[in-house]
Amino acid sequence: MSSQPNRMLRGPNVMRVVWLPGSDRLEGTCHCGARHVAEDPVTLWDWLLAHPVGHAGALPRPPEPTREVAHA
Repeated sequence: MSSQPNRMLRGPNVMRVVWLPGSDRLEGTCHCGARHVAEDPVTLWDWLLAHPVGHAGALPRPPEPTREVAHA
């Protein structure tokens, strides 16, 4: 099995934390699709790991980008 470090993981238990460029904020996305923004990484991970507590009022998950296939 080859490792692909640049591949984005997906699945029922994947949680993601990304930096919001131009700010000191991080956005966490829970495996359920709920999102939360915080400046403190500990606060963000506490929120993510408290699933499902604290998920009320979270932003909806943005739609996945679609890729168009060129037909020859």
